[in-house]
Amino acid sequence: MSARFTNKTVLVTGAGTGLGRAIALAFAAEGAKVVVSGRSTATLDETVSLIEAAGGSAAAVTADVARAEDVRHLVHRTVELFGALDVAVNNAGIFRGGASAADFPLEDWQALLDTNVTGVLHSLQAEVAHMRANGGGTIVNISSNLGPHVRIPGVFGYQVSKAAVSALTRAAARDHIADGVRINAVSPGAAESTMSLRPGETEAEREVRMKDESPLGRISAASEVAAAVLYLASEDAGSVVGTDLVIDGGVSA
Repeated sequence: MSARFTNKTVLVTGAGTGLGRAIALAFAAEGAKVVVSGRSTATLDETVSLIEAAGGSAAAVTADVARAEDVRHLVHRTVELFGALDVAVNNAGIFRGGASAADFPLEDWQALLDTNVTGVLHSLQAEVAHMRANGGGTIVNISSNLGPHVRIPGVFGYQVSKAAVSALTRAAARDHIADGVRINAVSPGAAESTMSLRPGETEAEREVRMKDESPLGRISAASEVAAAVLYLASEDAGSVVGTDLVIDGGVSA
């Protein structure tokens, strides 16, 4: 294993479970000091324990990205704990589906915007404010193939929110590369997380379904999505600015 992130401090939101946890573990395995954040103390503590059991260094800070003051405190606490903020991964997000545009519940619409769009903006603003005053850094936003790259019926609000994340990423990347802050996005398709399960669906049933729905014939492993994030955050991607890297087995090809 390489150590591309030795002596780097990485912040990952939504890191208590799923892809966020996999991303945090991957950074720690490559030498980073990782701050994991989310709304559940219990799941964050589990992520920290997994990192420490593997010999890594991590700390948990609870925060709700829908609250700007929470995110400002999160960045402040990250620097307080580890002395820097070199990389931020804005992964926190929620899913609401099951309705068409005309019938989409407004409370679900607002919840999606608050967390998936405004939450990313809150995070990015706090992160950039620190990074541009301290020599720069890299930010990776987690979007989705649904919305920016492919559309399906019945997932209206989620698709709109993730399309906004992709657009936000590209616009912010142009705004802040001159500040030394390099911003990109990763857009996973169905991946190794509970969010890719349909209501009542088992993992085995999902495996069968994906044989038909994905050209690759399977979901993406969480480690495959994490590898894409680490690439964009690394010096290997030093000239990659404002891209949206799709990891979906060819669904949107």
